[in-house]
Amino acid sequence: MATSGHIPVLLEETLRALAPAPGETVVDCTAGLGGHAMALSEAIGAAGVLVLNDVDEGNLSRASRRVREGLGEGVPRIVEVCGNFSSIARCVAAQGLRAGVVLADLGFSSSQMDDASRGFSFMRDGPLDMRLARREGSGTAGSGIELTPSAAELVASLPESELARIIREYGEERNASGIARKIAGARRENPITTTLELARIVRSAAGRAAPGGIDPATRTFQAIRIAVNDELGNLDALLHAVQGGMGSPARPDWLSSDARIGIISFHSLEDRPVKRMFASLVEAGVAEDVTGGFVGPSESEIGSNPRSRSAKLRVVKRRPSRPLSGDEASPAAGGIGSHRSPVQARTRHRDS
Repeated sequence: MATSGHIPVLLEETLRALAPAPGETVVDCTAGLGGHAMALSEAIGAAGVLVLNDVDEGNLSRASRRVREGLGEGVPRIVEVCGNFSSIARCVAAQGLRAGVVLADLGFSSSQMDDASRGFSFMRDGPLDMRLARREGSGTAGSGIELTPSAAELVASLPESELARIIREYGEERNASGIARKIAGARRENPITTTLELARIVRSAAGRAAPGGIDPATRTFQAIRIAVNDELGNLDALLHAVQGGMGSPARPDWLSSDARIGIISFHSLEDRPVKRMFASLVEAGVAEDVTGGFVGPSESEIGSNPRSRSAKLRVVKRRPSRPLSGDEASPAAGGIGSHRSPVQARTRHRDS
């Protein structure tokens, strides 16, 4: 089901765990290039509804077109939402829908990574941008996109101490202070406007990579990308929308009585809050753990798609029950916490 250059991660495992049924409403929070959306749409059929959401208008358009062209008369009703998934619950509720399946794949698409003009890669020269959103506003459902400052603007304007915090917390980089000091020194001489220039500066501070290790620029680029797009803040909003939909009387109910929620993460900063929130929902008795921990890629998938190596799929299923109490519905019950913005599958794992 993959298009050229695009391989949806953990596809079989996702379908098995989420179990989309004919006529259901599926919400794909991260449409990307439509790999997961296509497979989910086949399962729900023409009687179903597919809510396609993406902050990148180009990807949203490509994903929608792929599903429409691929399924023809069997295509479900498609609702396109161009915006951040932090607002998806309100958009679904505004359409009068209740989601039976919700999926968020937190990895960015190959089209974004491989396009030097997007500024995500330190292996190709391009403008230091890193914004997942491509433009302000949209004619699709939702409230439009407000563009955030680019990576170049963040690198140019943030105090050295704040740069160090971002690199340390979001990149889990031990030499964050040294890297931030190098960046601050370099920008006093000339603006840092390209990916290769930033990568050169970071490598000069971080030193050479150990044999077989990751590129020294990897963690810093990850950290700046997370900050530019407020990725952890948006994940926090999505998780609390799930929590609210599963039991809080204070929130509009946008989930069906047996909704399945799946989130695919790629690094510990994403996975920890998902694990924590899902565990709190299970403990509160409003959800059951479908994946029994998490599902990872098979050796075969890693061989054909090395980017899947770090992927973790966690799925919970709503269990009709009492509303969450005030303490259970609070952010402390399992959210990301103090974020500061600038199924039985063959590769199943239990958390220790």
